[in-house]
Amino acid sequence: MKKTTIIKYIAGAFIVGAAVSSCNKDFLEKKPLTEYEESDVWKDVGLVQAFVNDLYVQMRPGYNEVMLSSMTDESRFIHDYNTSRVVQGNASADDVGAINDFARWDPHYKAIRNCNMFLEKIASVPITDESRRTRMTGEVHFMRAWYYQMLVRYYGGVPLITRTFNIKGDEQAILNIKRASFDDCIKFIVAECDSAIKQLPSAYDAVANKGRVTAAAAMALKSRILLFAASDLFNDSKVPNELMGYKSGSQTDRYKLAMAAADDIIKLNTFRLYKPTDNATDNYSRVFLDKDNPELIFVKLYDKALLGTSHDLYNGPNGYHNWGGNVPIENFVTGYQMKDGTPFSWGNAVQAQAPYADRDPRFYATILYDGAKWKPRPSDAAKIDPVGVIQTGKYEATNGKDSVWGLDTRNSTIENWNGTFSGYYLRKFMDKNLDAQFFRGDQSWVFFRYAEILLNYAEAAIWSGDEDKGRAALNLVRERAGMPLITASGAALKAALKYERRYELAFEEHRFFDARRWRDAETAFNENAKGIEVLGSQIAGHPFKYNVISIQDRKFVKAKNYLLPIPANEIRKNSNLQQQVDYQ
Repeated sequence: MKKTTIIKYIAGAFIVGAAVSSCNKDFLEKKPLTEYEESDVWKDVGLVQAFVNDLYVQMRPGYNEVMLSSMTDESRFIHDYNTSRVVQGNASADDVGAINDFARWDPHYKAIRNCNMFLEKIASVPITDESRRTRMTGEVHFMRAWYYQMLVRYYGGVPLITRTFNIKGDEQAILNIKRASFDDCIKFIVAECDSAIKQLPSAYDAVANKGRVTAAAAMALKSRILLFAASDLFNDSKVPNELMGYKSGSQTDRYKLAMAAADDIIKLNTFRLYKPTDNATDNYSRVFLDKDNPELIFVKLYDKALLGTSHDLYNGPNGYHNWGGNVPIENFVTGYQMKDGTPFSWGNAVQAQAPYADRDPRFYATILYDGAKWKPRPSDAAKIDPVGVIQTGKYEATNGKDSVWGLDTRNSTIENWNGTFSGYYLRKFMDKNLDAQFFRGDQSWVFFRYAEILLNYAEAAIWSGDEDKGRAALNLVRERAGMPLITASGAALKAALKYERRYELAFEEHRFFDARRWRDAETAFNENAKGIEVLGSQIAGHPFKYNVISIQDRKFVKAKNYLLPIPANEIRKNSNLQQQVDYQ
C-alpha cells in the first residue's frame, strides 16, 4: 500500500489526538503524516484504531442528497441525477444509474479488503489490553458482514474474498475468482455476525466509544439478512440458479432461523419502543431526533460542530430556501390508512374532500402536505406567510378572480427551481427547530432500531405458520403508532405485516429490498409515479379540489430488475464472473 493510501486511515486519529496531546512530547515526536507506511500502522495501536474507524466512515448512511426511497414507490428525486434510469427499468450492466451510488461494488470490496488486511495483521500488533484487540476484531467481523450483506442484497451471490491479494504475484488467483452461491454468501455473513457477537461488548462506558457497534448490532444484522434470505425471491421455483437464490432446502426452516435471530434480540430486554409522550405522532418523530433513546440499536452519529447532516436542506420545501429533493409520491401517500385502520380511497367522496384528516398518526410525522403547519418562514417569505403553513397548491385569490401559486410550488415567488412535482415534501427525520438554509443538523441516521426487529420477528413467525406470536409482535408496533390492533389471520395478516413495514420503516432504506424480496416490485414499481394537484382558495369557506396526476413514467422489468447486473467492467476484467441470467 502506498503512503498516500494509508493517510486517510490515520488522519482522523491525529485530528482528534492533536486536540488532547498538543503538549505531549511523544505526540510531537511522531512522524509527519505524509511519512506513514502500511507497516507503520500495524506497530501502533492508535493507528490500528484509526484504520478500524475508517470502516465506519465507509458505511453509507441514508442522509445523502439522493435517497434510496426515490428508486422505489416512496418518492421521486426532483433533480433526477440518473434516478430515472432506475425507476424506468433502463439499467444495464454498463450503467445501472443512480443505484450505483448505493450498490457500490468497488467501494464495498475495497472496504472488505481492509477488513481482510486487519484480520491478517491484528495478532501481531503490540496491544497490552487484550480486550481492546478482541473488541476491534469483533468490530471488523461486523464490518465484513455489513459490506458483504450490502453486496448480496443488491447482486445475490458474489465473490467471497477472505484474504488480501498482491498486485504482483497473485494475478492468476485474482482472475480465478468466481461468484459464490447465494447460500454460501448467507452462511458466511451469518458466521461473521456470530464471530462479532462473541467478541463485541453489549455496551460501552467510555464516551470515546459512543457510536461503535455492539453485540446487539451484530445480532440485528444477522436478523435482517436471515429474513432477507428466507423470502420468496430466493426460495421459489423461479430462482434460475444457485447464484440468485436457493435451489434446495426448506423455506419454512429459513423463516424459523430468522425468527430465532430476532428473538435473540428481544430476549435481551435491552431495547424497547420509544414512547416519551401520549401523542403517537410525536413519539414516532422523536425516535429519529432524541439521542440515545431505548429504541436505537446502532446509529450513525452526527455533530453540528464537526460534520452535521444536510438532510433538512436537501429535502425541505423550496419556500424555505431548501432544495426539495426526495418528494413523497401519491403512490405512497394514498396507502396511509385512516386512523381507525380502514383504507383511504380517493373514490370515497367524504375522504376526498379532506384527504389529510384522520390518517395514521405516522402520516403527520412523515409527510408535509398542503395546509400542514410547519415552522416559521425565512424573513423574505414570512411577509407572505407569517404562520408557516405548507403551500403546494394553486389558490383562488381573495378578489375571487386571480390565481395565486403557493410558496412551495414550482411557481413560487421565493424560489422555483427546487419545488415539488408531487405536491408533497418529506417531513420524516426533520428538525423543525433548525434553519436548514444556513445550518446543518445532528440527527442520527438509524441503521438498526427495535421496531425493525419486532417486524422481522413478526414476519418470520407469520410466514412460518406461528401467526399468534407474529400478530403479537406486529401489534406492539401498531399500538405505539396509535393504530387499532390487528386481529386478522392468513392473507389479511400478511397484508397487515407488509403495511406496517412499509409505513413504520418508510424512507429508512427498506422498501427497495422488501418489495423485491416479496416479489411485489413487479406490480408496485411498475406504475407511473403520481402526485396531487391542489386547487384551493384564499377565501374562507370556498372548497378545495384535489386531482391525482401522473408525474413520471415508470417501469419495472420483471426479468431484469429484481437483482442488479454484475458491473460489465468487472466481467471484462475477469471472465470467470458469471453475469445474471437475464443480462447474459
